[in-house]
Amino acid sequence: MCFSATASFVAGVSLSGIGIVALKRTTRWDQIPFALIPILFGIQQLIEGVLWLSFHVHPGVAGTTTYAFSVFSHTLWPIFVPFAVALLEPVAWRRKTMHAFQLAGLGVGLYLFYFIVRYPVTAVMEEHILYVSPHFFQAPTMLLYLAATCVVSFFSSHRTVQVFGVLALVLFIVAYWIYTTALFSVWCFFSAVLSAMILLYFKSGSRQHPQMVPASGTGR
Repeated sequence: MCFSATASFVAGVSLSGIGIVALKRTTRWDQIPFALIPILFGIQQLIEGVLWLSFHVHPGVAGTTTYAFSVFSHTLWPIFVPFAVALLEPVAWRRKTMHAFQLAGLGVGLYLFYFIVRYPVTAVMEEHILYVSPHFFQAPTMLLYLAATCVVSFFSSHRTVQVFGVLALVLFIVAYWIYTTALFSVWCFFSAVLSAMILLYFKSGSRQHPQMVPASGTGR
């Protein structure tokens, strides 16, 4: 989390707990990736907690934890989110649309990973942790990233998943508008809200077995 090591560790443990509850509520294998999102967010927060401590205790660890956090934020999410959301989708034309977002996410995720390796992201501790990643802030990269992590959920036939995508986009815009240089750290702080939406999905009737609808059908 973007405020302190303690906050990051508390968030990491809490998000992991939400993810475990969500996993226990899955009824099919194709729900597991979506249920894993809170756990992955939790791991990411724990990594940032270690990064906070490394600034004060062991500076040599800062580079490793910065790299690990950046792989989550830059590469994992644009690849994993559209994959997890598409697996939930019973309507064929919606799944096909999501596949385009999967390709976009794979492309931008690998593109950013290349630059993480070639020009490593650096982290600076101020009021928040600032991740210096100039390649991400190029407009085409940001648009593809948002399409893969947020807009893909707009095409879901599950209302809760749609809200998940809308919240992700709104919170990204808020984080970018207020905390541009601390964007990744602050946006991951908002992951608690998104994880609550994921748990709500598994508490609702949406988690029941959907009937697959062919592309020529009348699915929503």
